[in-house]
Amino acid sequence: MTVASVSLDLDNLWAYLKTHGDPAWERRPSFLRVATPRLLEVFGEHGLTTTVFVVGADAVRDDGAQAVADITAAGHEVANHSFGHEPWLHRYSRVELEAEVARTEDAIVAAGAPRPVGFRGPGYSVTPDLLDVLAARGYRYDASTLPTWIGPLARFYHNRSAPSTEESDELFGGFGKVRAPNRPYRWHNGVVELPVTTMPLLRVPIHGSYLLQLHQVSPSLARGYFRAALRLCRSTGVGPSLLLHPTDVLGATEAPGMEFFPGMAVPAVRKVELLGWVLGVLRRHFEVVGTGAHVAALGAELPVRDVGRLERSG
Repeated sequence: MTVASVSLDLDNLWAYLKTHGDPAWERRPSFLRVATPRLLEVFGEHGLTTTVFVVGADAVRDDGAQAVADITAAGHEVANHSFGHEPWLHRYSRVELEAEVARTEDAIVAAGAPRPVGFRGPGYSVTPDLLDVLAARGYRYDASTLPTWIGPLARFYHNRSAPSTEESDELFGGFGKVRAPNRPYRWHNGVVELPVTTMPLLRVPIHGSYLLQLHQVSPSLARGYFRAALRLCRSTGVGPSLLLHPTDVLGATEAPGMEFFPGMAVPAVRKVELLGWVLGVLRRHFEVVGTGAHVAALGAELPVRDVGRLERSG
């Protein structure tokens, strides 16, 4: 059976508000105490071992450290999702990138998880310098690319309700991302890239928040869309890597200030039902693991891609 993977970006409420330009983020509001046990319960019901990408600034606070401990105790991999969750890592110097990665490693280890070997940049932000930092620090894989053409449309959707800044005008990259591979490959420095899978051929996203936006229109549409994506993955030989977020199980009252985010009008109970259905369908057709195990199952023979082909904004 073909291997597929599930990963979760444990982005906290403050991180969403920060990216959206809401000054309320400075109070560091959190929904981790609600989201983490709910997500672990869903994973446990399906017998899944996943990968959770943790933000360092959360791992050093009490609820974030508890989340890391609970995630680790449940057998899930903990990976690095940067320290400050700024989706403009392409603006960082190499020294800043080194500090960002190292601080998060220290926070994750201090919270009780093994030293991470996987990284995902917030907002799919990745640069040649970042990849070199990861290689120098012994990372096995990166999972920061989303091979789609809809980046500018997602940016427009985001920015229409957010203050325009130099950083927000570069979120999610350009149309050129559609040229990035939808299958795993190896960067020239040896780091494996495991893309967040988009629908083969059409190159549109299939991860949680997009499904929920469709579910808000029609539950049957969301399910039909995901079934179609899996059929295309199977017919083209793509082992999908599915991305989730805490908002995939949270209702609007549990994430105050996030009315702008896709699918937030869907009640939490319906979100949990949809996630359970998605995981069940995925498991019927694939052997589902975390991203680290997915990379380990790929073997050594992968195409090599030069970092010079990265978009500047990742």
